Amino acid sequence: MSPVIFLNGLVALTLAMGVGPSISEAKGPVRASAEIQGCTDPNIVGTAQLTEEKTEEGIKEVKVMMMVKGLTPGKHAVHIHEAGDCDACSAAMGHFDPGNFGEPAPNANHPFHSGDLINIEANKNGNAHLNTTTTRVTLSPGPLSLFDGDGSAFIIHVLEDTYCPAGNVTDCAGGGRAACGIITLDDN
Repeated sequence: MSPVIFLNGLVALTLAMGVGPSISEAKGPVRASAEIQGCTDPNIVGTAQLTEEKTEEGIKEVKVMMMVKGLTPGKHAVHIHEAGDCDACSAAMGHFDPGNFGEPAPNANHPFHSGDLINIEANKNGNAHLNTTTTRVTLSPGPLSLFDGDGSAFIIHVLEDTYCPAGNVTDCAGGGRAACGIITLDDN
């Protein structure tokens, strides 16, 4: 007879043939978070929560919810950058994009970098909320994981992202960096 394992109120039958959900499947979504801090303005603060779940087709989707206070009113570019370092906002390096598309210019693939997200818009009081979903990154292991050797960070830019319709034009991806937040994996 096969043993029965109880996980989070779910019953998972582990059969000798390996039929049934695995422990990792029964565990639920993968979660991560970030504390957002201004690069030079200490009044910019916020949080971000990321949740990865699989769609019915088996595609990993990452939901991103971000709340920020202290931004200048208007739209601001939001990108996931390639290094989990905010000691100086430039330490987060360029946009997260683990694929090699044969283009040496760092912004030439914009807005198709894996870490490119939609703009966040601050109201007249500087408060902003972002709620979006992406399939370009994952929180779990794999080639699109935000948790590679040096991690990843959110960067909120001073300007909005125009998505560079005229190509790699100065500041089209948001210009300078207003805020940064290192993405950390939550205990799941």
